Amino acid sequence: METAVYSTAGQELRKINLDDAVFGLEMNEDILWYAINNELANKRIGTACTKDRGEVHGSNTKPYKQKGTGRARRGDKKSPLLVGGGTVFGPKPRDFSYKMPKMAKRLAIKTALSLKAHTDTLKVIEDFDVENGKTKKLFGILNNFGSGERTVIVLSENESDRERINLLKRAGRNISWLSFLSPSRLRVHDLFYGRRVFILETAVKEISDFYSALQNRRNTVQEAQA
Repeated sequence: METAVYSTAGQELRKINLDDAVFGLEMNEDILWYAINNELANKRIGTACTKDRGEVHGSNTKPYKQKGTGRARRGDKKSPLLVGGGTVFGPKPRDFSYKMPKMAKRLAIKTALSLKAHTDTLKVIEDFDVENGKTKKLFGILNNFGSGERTVIVLSENESDRERINLLKRAGRNISWLSFLSPSRLRVHDLFYGRRVFILETAVKEISDFYSALQNRRNTVQEAQA
């Protein structure tokens, strides 16, 4: 698949080839739904806690005698039927996270990238830097492509670009609708719901190499087991 590389001013500079094994897959709604729900479940804290009748502080004695009052019989003041009593089947602290198969997770990421590439919401931008990590300069660059929409920028993981990447992240810290991802740590939720996905030119090659290496490794293992 061929796509354009844009400058920070929003002008087309040249063409670049995208790996069809990563950016050219067919739509798979099931795997996207599965991956997004997995990411949301793993983010849940699960600290909600209520007390049942055995944990509520209070007396265990009967509030009044069993018969002769004309009222309903009560065992103690901690009954769930009374104000201040325990909770029936209330939430308890729990872990909502669960593991998703690695191959399914990678397929979901590649499907999300392919979906954005096919709908023209994915753009490849030349490598750029933000001097002194100024938010104003980064905001001006994003305005050249339209602003105010949920935006994702995929940065390079090259160690030689570490300082430049840190300045970019610092510049985007105050932009609420902007998030940063790296080639080896992509999130399906951010990619799917991002109205605009920008990938730096060096990051495109890193994404292709990363997933190609994983696929080659899997093929080698399958051949060894055959």
